[in-house]
Amino acid sequence: MAAFSYKAVDKSGAGSSGLIEASSASAARQELRARALLPISVEPTRKGLAGASVFASGRSKSIGGRALTVVTRQLATLIGAGVRIEDALKTVADQASNAKVAALMLTLRADVLDGQGLAPALDAHPHIFGAFYRASVKAGETSGRLGGVMDHLADFVETRSKNRQTVQLALLYPAILALVSLGVIVALLVYVVPDIVKVFTSRGAELPFLTRSLIAVSDFVANYGLIVLGTVLGLIALGAWLLKRPSARMRFDQWTAQAWPMRHFVLKSNATQFAGTLATLTVSRVPLSEALEAAGDTIGNRYIRAKAQAVGARVREGTALSKAMHQAAVFPPLLVAMVASGEAGGTLGASLTRAAADQARDLDALVSALVALVEPAVLLLMGGVVMLLVLSILLPIVNLNNLVI
Repeated sequence: MAAFSYKAVDKSGAGSSGLIEASSASAARQELRARALLPISVEPTRKGLAGASVFASGRSKSIGGRALTVVTRQLATLIGAGVRIEDALKTVADQASNAKVAALMLTLRADVLDGQGLAPALDAHPHIFGAFYRASVKAGETSGRLGGVMDHLADFVETRSKNRQTVQLALLYPAILALVSLGVIVALLVYVVPDIVKVFTSRGAELPFLTRSLIAVSDFVANYGLIVLGTVLGLIALGAWLLKRPSARMRFDQWTAQAWPMRHFVLKSNATQFAGTLATLTVSRVPLSEALEAAGDTIGNRYIRAKAQAVGARVREGTALSKAMHQAAVFPPLLVAMVASGEAGGTLGASLTRAAADQARDLDALVSALVALVEPAVLLLMGGVVMLLVLSILLPIVNLNNLVI
C-alpha cells in the first residue's frame, strides 16, 4: 500500500482534496470513482513512484516543532500500548488536522508495509526527524524496546520544543531593537549628517575630531555601504558553503571546541546531548554498545562526535565507560565521576539520568544568563553609538556659539 494525494470534484462540481491509500495510482483513481468523485490529479507522497513527490528523500517538508511533538507523543502512547507500528501510523494520520502530517504518516506507513523498519523509514526524512530522533528509534527497534524509547523520546522532543520557544521569545525584542537602531543610525549617517555638515563648513568653522570622524564614516557608508553589505553576504555564503565540506567542518568544529570564548558552552551543550541520549537509551534497557553508538550520532559537533564514537569503540574492546570518557577529554569531570559511580554501584542508568539532569540544568542556567545579557548589551551598544552621533553634531554647534560670543 502507498499513500497518494488527490484532487477531485463531485457530481455537483465541488472540489475536494486529501490523501488516499492504494496499491497504485490507478487503484487510487478507482477508489475515488467508487466514492462518486471524479479524480483530477493523483500523485504519490513518496519517492520511488511515478509523478511528483511530496516527501522525497532528503527534501522533506518540515511539519514544525509543535506537530512533531504531538506526533511523537501519540506514537509513543500507541506503540507502548502494544499497537502495531503500521496501525499506529494510520491512527495518527487519521487524527491529524495538518495535511502535511497526515501525508508523512501515510508515507511512513507505506514504507513499513513494504518491509522496512520504522528507523529506515525515518531516514528518508532527515529534515523532519533529526539525528537524535532517528538514532533513538533505531536503537529501540534493535533492542526490542521501541515503546520505552518512544516514551522517553516524546519527553525529550517536548522539552526541546519548549526551550527553543523560550529562547526565541527572549531574543525577539533585542533582535528587533538592534535592527531598528541600526536602520536609524544608517539613515542618520546617509541623509542627516551630510546636510548638517554643509552648515558647519559654509561658516568656515573648525570641526572637532569626533565630527570629522563622523563625516568620514558617513561618506564611507554613503559611497561603499552597498558594496560592504554585498561583501559581507558573500563571505557568509562562502563560509556556509565551506562548512558543508567534511574536512572544513571538522576543523571548524575542533576550533569551536577548543577556543576559549566558546569552549565551555560547546562542550557543555554537546555533553548534555550525549548524556541525555545515553541515559534515555540505558534506562530503556538498550545494550550499552548500541546506546553509545546512538548517543554519539546525536552530537552536533563533529570533533566531539568523533571523540564519543571512540569512547564507544573502547567500551566494546573492554574499557570501562568512565575511563574511556576521561581519555576522550571532551566531557565534564562531574559527568565522568557520575558515570564511574554508577558503574561501581551497578546503577549506571540511574546515575546517567541524574547526571543528564544536572548537565541540562547547568546548560539552561548558562543559556538563560547569556540571553539575559543580550538585551542590556544591545541597549548599551546602540545607546553608545547614538551618544557619539549626538556629541559629534552638538560639539560644532557649541563651538559656533562660542565664536559668536
